[in-house]
Amino acid sequence: MRDIPVELTKRYVEEGWWRPETLGQMLADGLAASPDAGFYVHSSMRPYRGTFGEVEHSARRLAAGLRDRGVGPGDVVALQLPNWMEAAVAFWASAFLGAVTVPIVHFYGRRELGHIMAAAKPKVFLTTEQFGRMQFQPDLCADVPIVGLVGQSSFDDLLADEPMSGTLTTDPAAPALIAFTSGTTREPKGVVHSHQTLGFETRQLLENYPPDRGRQLTATPVGHFIGMLGAFLIPVLEGAPIDLCDVWDPGKVLELIEHEELSIGGGPPYFVTSLMDHPDFDERHLARFTTVGLGGSTVPAAVTRRLADLGLFVFRSYGSTEHPSITGSGAGAPEAKRLFTDGNPRPGVEIRLGPDGEIFSRGPDLCLGYIDDALTAKHFDADGWYRTGDIGVLDDDGYLTITDRTTDLIIRGGENISALEVEEVLLGLADVIEAIVVAAPDARLGERVAAVVRVRDGGAMPTLEQVRAHFEANGVARQKWPEELHLAQDFPRTASGKVQKFVIRQEIAATTR
Repeated sequence: MRDIPVELTKRYVEEGWWRPETLGQMLADGLAASPDAGFYVHSSMRPYRGTFGEVEHSARRLAAGLRDRGVGPGDVVALQLPNWMEAAVAFWASAFLGAVTVPIVHFYGRRELGHIMAAAKPKVFLTTEQFGRMQFQPDLCADVPIVGLVGQSSFDDLLADEPMSGTLTTDPAAPALIAFTSGTTREPKGVVHSHQTLGFETRQLLENYPPDRGRQLTATPVGHFIGMLGAFLIPVLEGAPIDLCDVWDPGKVLELIEHEELSIGGGPPYFVTSLMDHPDFDERHLARFTTVGLGGSTVPAAVTRRLADLGLFVFRSYGSTEHPSITGSGAGAPEAKRLFTDGNPRPGVEIRLGPDGEIFSRGPDLCLGYIDDALTAKHFDADGWYRTGDIGVLDDDGYLTITDRTTDLIIRGGENISALEVEEVLLGLADVIEAIVVAAPDARLGERVAAVVRVRDGGAMPTLEQVRAHFEANGVARQKWPEELHLAQDFPRTASGKVQKFVIRQEIAATTR
């Protein structure tokens, strides 16, 4: 783990940002305060309607069953589940036990899952037989002592007859969650958060939420740690109902908004724009959209302007899995700041810019580091600063605007995609001799994967259909497949021969305007 300066630790404790409570204790207190709050899963496969108290009872039965099998503080509990009630059961049970939760997005394929299982070495793996393109692959968890499949007896048998009471004691500064995120490396990076960092993040997000939000639908996958916080932690602290959907179908979501009187609070722009672009969207739905926070992906100014012109209160935010809430605009920020900048530093957060505009940050919600010590050493310094890899500018009022990246990262609808990984798969095509992958602007998703390839003399340029079939055969998650394909005779290069990706990125952006 990274070195955290003593003076920072002291300050975070004195300010009350880091508290002597675990996620399990935080959840137990919140659930006890609102046992009758509604818990709803809008799903054609595993619908559910119940209460916090009923879901907590199942979570405590699972916690008791896992404790009986030797699971306790510090043990790793991995879960790859859609937005179902059982995902809350698994997360809450893990927190009650003081275990380290590893959420895995449900659309990760064999390659990503295999890496995560080998790196995290879980004692427990909870998943399901099949959901969409996800299929249970028993060989990848052959070394996991406890495996439970939701919908089968292997999961039900883990539930003890009597629920576990209380929570198991563990150090609030200890790891509580490992979030794997595909960034600039070939394989997903394991980002380690503590009870303290996630506890602070949960509280500060809740403080920035608008009052009287009503019922808000969570569509962000709970396999993302921020989706998990938004679905299973923040509402518990607030005592607000939990509404989940496991498949994003804009037409069906619009029906839910109307019939269940739900709203969408924001997230990556796609979740909002795909609803407004649907032919069934009308004034009835618009009335449910009052405050929209956008982040988790590039936020085009055209999107924020469009939403504001419809009468919505819109704001942008900036963060990452490593440092979830770096900047954001509060309710009192001028409209121009909310729409066209990524906000100013959140409570307790400090930022500084390097000579080239690279953003460095630190704060109470900054992670403990990576499970890979070499990555930790590369991205964190002895003074507690995190090297984000993003480029930005600060205006005279302290508001930050992201302008570029130093890393080869594509953020598609809130999902991080490593350009290097996609390039390596492309090089497996017979006639491709060089491949460059960059982010192309996308009005719905923020960014999409654009590939530029060189082929051998006399070779054939692959079609987009052939490329997609190749990626599917290699077990790569569909979100990473190239969505546009270009042929190049050569690439712009530096004097040393290094490809100038920023030039390619600019050229592709110019053709999509």
